[in-house]
Amino acid sequence: MKRIFITLFFLLPFFQIAAQNYTPTAANLEARKWFEDAKFGLFIHWGVYSVLGDGEWVMNKQNISIDEYEKLPSFFNPVAFDATEWVSMAKRAGMKYITITSRHHDGFSMFDSKVTDYTIINKTPYKKDVLKELSLACEKEGIKLFFYYSLLDWHDDNYFPRGRTGNGIPGRSSSGDWDKYIAFMKAQLTELLTSYGEIGGIWFDGHWDKKTANWHYDEIYELIHDLQPNCLIGNNHHEGVKPGEDFQMFEKDLPGHSKHSFATKSEDIGDLPKEVCETINGSWGFNLKDRKHKSDKELIQYLVKAAGYGSNLLLNVGPMPNGKIQPEHVAALKQVGDWIKTNGKTIYGTEAGPFKPTEQLAATQKGKQLFIHVLDENANVIFIPGFDLPVRSVRFFKTGAKATNQINSFGMLIDIPENEKTPVDTIIEITLK
Repeated sequence: MKRIFITLFFLLPFFQIAAQNYTPTAANLEARKWFEDAKFGLFIHWGVYSVLGDGEWVMNKQNISIDEYEKLPSFFNPVAFDATEWVSMAKRAGMKYITITSRHHDGFSMFDSKVTDYTIINKTPYKKDVLKELSLACEKEGIKLFFYYSLLDWHDDNYFPRGRTGNGIPGRSSSGDWDKYIAFMKAQLTELLTSYGEIGGIWFDGHWDKKTANWHYDEIYELIHDLQPNCLIGNNHHEGVKPGEDFQMFEKDLPGHSKHSFATKSEDIGDLPKEVCETINGSWGFNLKDRKHKSDKELIQYLVKAAGYGSNLLLNVGPMPNGKIQPEHVAALKQVGDWIKTNGKTIYGTEAGPFKPTEQLAATQKGKQLFIHVLDENANVIFIPGFDLPVRSVRFFKTGAKATNQINSFGMLIDIPENEKTPVDTIIEITLK
């Protein structure tokens, strides 16, 4: 008989971050609550780099010169792009918001910016504003739209002094004006927040390229909140929350896991809404040779574990240069959507459960409803040590059948019969008194 034993903590010891100077508005706090409840979003990394099919870092990875890279937009003509189709796919998957790259590290703007001609409108044969089309489709379907915006730039001369990436790229200038670069970013952010309707949030990335630089966050964050008070700000800097930020993100890592060298340290985890971002395969941007496609089971269980930490999951796809999303990714998202259609009550609007997720178990909670997610399909018994809460009922979520259980001074023991097991996630619903 396989048993699962876990360590129980009824108060998660997340460390608090120093008080912020920024005081959020009522609209902002409402947006934060919505974000915490949403739990699932679609990440999209898409740009002219997709033409080369080697990920979004191809310019740096292959040391492509400025002049050579500037030829790529002329090959980018995504005639198969259908914003309505993308949004419908996300909605079917149970996703509540979409975060898309407006400008990545290559400096190419995927929208109709007036402060640079290095844009999808001016430099590609497509000549359409894909972000505008996506914003309209999102508004129609009730999906919130977030914009990823890169702080670093391998193309702009004014991104100077240079950071620790892109130094092998030929043709980069040996001089520049940092203040002009900051002004450029402010101008683009103003465009994004005044021409595309209500924006759910701005997702910054690239701080880690120049950790000690003066990024003028006080000015940039104030600008964003002034233009749209309910627009949430997150920054993928892998550090503690900075004043003015509204949610904390974790790249390819559950909060506190530190599986990667760049992971946010446990002591830097704050009490803002949380979001974990992960790829559906092994790449962010389209990679022709990436075969590391995660199974439906892996994706669903990652969503469950993220929710067990009280965190959202932002799951990424990298569309192909023709504007289509890889068929295997569309199929996987449909499977996740089918699961969440049945089990969404145990994910949406929940908080972190009373113990940290493991490879075998996770828990989410909504009021007096506690959902135990058994991720090990071979488990016949689970044991929750220290569990002493008053229980009204213990049932299997799928069938509503009563679950045989015992509570004593050591904790709670629950039997799992074969007919109640599911290969992905056997859910037990505990109703507290």
